[in-house]
Amino acid sequence: MPLEGRRIVVTGTVQGVGFRPWVFRIAREAGISGRVRNDGHGVVIEAFGTPDTLERFLALLAAEPPPAARIDEIAPTPIAPEQLPDFVIVASEEAAGRRVSIPPDLATCEACFGDVADPANRRFRYPFTNCTNCGPRFTITRDVPYDRATTTMAPFVMCAACRAEYESPHDRRFHAEPNACPACGPALTLLDAAGARQAVPDPLAAAATALRAGLVVAVKGLGGFHLACDARSSNAVATLRRRKRRDEKPLAVMAADLDEAERLAVLSDDERRLLESVERPIVLVARRDRSGLAPEVSPRNRLVGLMLPYTPLHRLLLAEAGGPLVMTSGNLSDEPLAVHNDEAVARLGPLADALLVHDRDIDAPCDDSVVRVIAGRATVMRRARGFVPRPIRLRRPVARPVLAVGGLLKNAVCLASGDEAWLGPHLGDLDNVATLTFFDTCITRMRRFLRIDPEVVAHDLHPDYASTRWALDQSGLEPVGVQHHHAHIAGVVTEHRLDGPVFGLAWDGTGYGPDGTSWGGELLLVDGARCDRLATLRPVALPGGDVAVRQVWRLGLVLLADAFGDDLPVDGLEVFRRVPPRDVEIVRQMLASSLNAPLASGAGRYFDGVGALVLGRTESRFEGQVAMELNDVAHPFERGVYPFGLDRGLSPWQIDLRPTVRSVVTDLAAGASPAWVSARFHNTLVAAGAAAVRAAAREFGTWPVALSGGCFQNPRLAEGLREALAGEFAVHLHRQVPPGDGGLALGQVAVAAARMGVGG
Repeated sequence: MPLEGRRIVVTGTVQGVGFRPWVFRIAREAGISGRVRNDGHGVVIEAFGTPDTLERFLALLAAEPPPAARIDEIAPTPIAPEQLPDFVIVASEEAAGRRVSIPPDLATCEACFGDVADPANRRFRYPFTNCTNCGPRFTITRDVPYDRATTTMAPFVMCAACRAEYESPHDRRFHAEPNACPACGPALTLLDAAGARQAVPDPLAAAATALRAGLVVAVKGLGGFHLACDARSSNAVATLRRRKRRDEKPLAVMAADLDEAERLAVLSDDERRLLESVERPIVLVARRDRSGLAPEVSPRNRLVGLMLPYTPLHRLLLAEAGGPLVMTSGNLSDEPLAVHNDEAVARLGPLADALLVHDRDIDAPCDDSVVRVIAGRATVMRRARGFVPRPIRLRRPVARPVLAVGGLLKNAVCLASGDEAWLGPHLGDLDNVATLTFFDTCITRMRRFLRIDPEVVAHDLHPDYASTRWALDQSGLEPVGVQHHHAHIAGVVTEHRLDGPVFGLAWDGTGYGPDGTSWGGELLLVDGARCDRLATLRPVALPGGDVAVRQVWRLGLVLLADAFGDDLPVDGLEVFRRVPPRDVEIVRQMLASSLNAPLASGAGRYFDGVGALVLGRTESRFEGQVAMELNDVAHPFERGVYPFGLDRGLSPWQIDLRPTVRSVVTDLAAGASPAWVSARFHNTLVAAGAAAVRAAAREFGTWPVALSGGCFQNPRLAEGLREALAGEFAVHLHRQVPPGDGGLALGQVAVAAARMGVGG
């Protein structure tokens, strides 16, 4: 049969996942000669053989790619045949208009963990062991195409043994770009808090000894540093909290393996799969009553964030330490991650007793991802290591490249070009100079990395957000303001590639409305660039503005004043026994005069206010704390619903929870437990949201429903609405991107694209 040629371009996540070695093997199996290389778009194969062998080769390509690969498209075109003796892997090529196709960092595979545990293996106890199927990717990559020369492994020249593995098609380290061993690769060093090198024979063992002694150790991982301590020691955890200035926000815990995780938490099958997945995120799970974890790990919270080791360094450290470790982000609260050794000494030295560092640079900082199972599926709460830089495919290409800069809190930026959008890693809250600098650096890196020169910058409408000010300061970029909740719903639409109008319930703490007021309990009708506000929660005052968000007793008082008028039943409520009467009187005067008491319709403010009344909480130490605790105590089997109103005589319609608040107070006065009252309050919000959607459908037609905003990180609320509307509406929740503000930039891209007349 005649010899033919095909040029095959494969796009998707096909670099850094062992794709070229796999192509090499199946080409030889199919009897194909030719070559394969990376380029700026993906992988290019030039294959030569008979029509039958080429057909078989193409079938094998589509059948079972490497586990971490994701093929978006296989595009073959005929080329002139060449008589070649073999099939080879050739050097990568640079190309214009390139796109990232490398995967996120991949958890170490069991085969490599086996090498590390084998005393006869030359990689025994080597913390940087990896192969083609696992190991660092995004965080060490300086440029694409993904080759060793474009990573921070470039300074480490492979020894003869590693080079032989790298060049052998039959070795699982064939073209593993981070390949190394103790003879030629990165090495660990132990530093004291001042940065002085410690002369110890085994830095990792010495760090584990310090952890067993109750000390705090800063540990350099894949995307940055962790601050680690013994998760069973109240003193150690309290010390870490005090130094990090993190009062009550839960701390992540790393368990040695799944068996230890089972001893710490009650796990479902879905949660087990997530813990062992290649992404290795922090998984929010229910802590066991007798877990042995220090109460200070997650005060007043039944949930604990668990993860398993995702590098040999972590697995070795856990084994040496002999128990679970707190592994929290290596920073002061609200600051960006420390990633470089000198920087870590300066910033983390005051927080830690020792630092375990290494000499492989981190080029792209990337925090741990956080995931929770909601409605039977994984929902990303914080999108970072393990998920970035996977692109999100758009339903239609954007007409012009777009940069979206997100919001103020839990910031992440997004770049879009063609039919793909790339969400950057979680950056945090842009309320300090250090994080804002990190934000600027991340945008610069992503633009360079993706070779995208945006023409449009999409931003939130809030004029005081640092991200908005940054966007408006950029010369040469066309600014497009996108309303906060419109962006939330557009993010769900984009993620699920929906077409046509949707009803969007956008419930969160706050978002700037076009009328200059604070929104956050919205029912919207969204269709691309169009966004109609159909209904909202009844606005309530915020006495003292943002002070009321922290001092939640003020919101409890506001709800009482709105529901009962002047005759406030404060005497029978525990929360007001903890507040000085003079402070209560001052807030009452503020409400009476409307002085420094702006109105807000955020669902989060209702959670805070009802939480203050039900739980007796006066303060919230971090965003969403009181709402989390209210959800945590809710009785799982209570199905009662409090009364509420839906006033369709107003524009927008108004969901009236004053009857709900009166019933909450009545139940508390009658001695009802917080568990029952919390459950009924959750059920009422579900019923009210569903009633508003049904009323809108009667007037505007039946459309899919999208749920977005920070409140839908609450499983009871999200699952309740999904169940309440099932059978009548297709209900869509976030999965790949966070429901909160971490997913905002994707929606901003979609709205900006729609305003250009194309995209989404």
